[in-house]
Amino acid sequence: MPRQPRFCPAGLPVHLIQRGNNRQVLFTCDSDLAAYSNWLADGAERFGVSVHGWVFMTNHVHLLATPDEEDSLSRLMQFLGRLYVRHFNYTYQRSGTLFEGRFKSCVVQDDQYLLSCLRYIELNPVRAGMVSGPGDYLWSSFGAHAFGVRPRMWSPHDLYLQLGLDEKQRAGAWRALVRDALDAEVLAKIRRCANTGLVLGTEAFRRQVDRLRE
Repeated sequence: MPRQPRFCPAGLPVHLIQRGNNRQVLFTCDSDLAAYSNWLADGAERFGVSVHGWVFMTNHVHLLATPDEEDSLSRLMQFLGRLYVRHFNYTYQRSGTLFEGRFKSCVVQDDQYLLSCLRYIELNPVRAGMVSGPGDYLWSSFGAHAFGVRPRMWSPHDLYLQLGLDEKQRAGAWRALVRDALDAEVLAKIRRCANTGLVLGTEAFRRQVDRLRE
């Protein structure tokens, strides 16, 4: 199925994936990851992007974010790519392309689909066999949601905030949610939408988003 044109409307959550070119390694050590994280926080503030969730894998990145403007995410990723590629090429004495030509993205309905997508993102290191549990992986938003860590770039989504009356309740509720395995059909749907640009949501929501394209 052909990928739909990239569309990141203002005010709607987006699941974004950026990969290394030809599966090129993007991060070789914690200092690389820290640099990327720092510039992501700077760019999110500068271009008006609320970052709700993330995971930085060896050769790709997942973000769940809501842009203030239709071009906010594109401007953020251009800014981030420019700074990080310069850092990476200088550090490792290389030149040329690091990221794929464009990031993949899909609009996410902000109901159960959003929380499922967030769980999918944070469980990436577990599915990859890198750790036994999401709490063992430093470079994801799981620490923010499950343990009260407050990274500078984090903007908790309203659906997360509704999980409890205070930070402790929300963290406990999130840990319980993540312990439940994602339904195989939901998992397949998240992957399919992320890779094709299709909207992750109900048919009615997809029609609503399609009207925004007109």
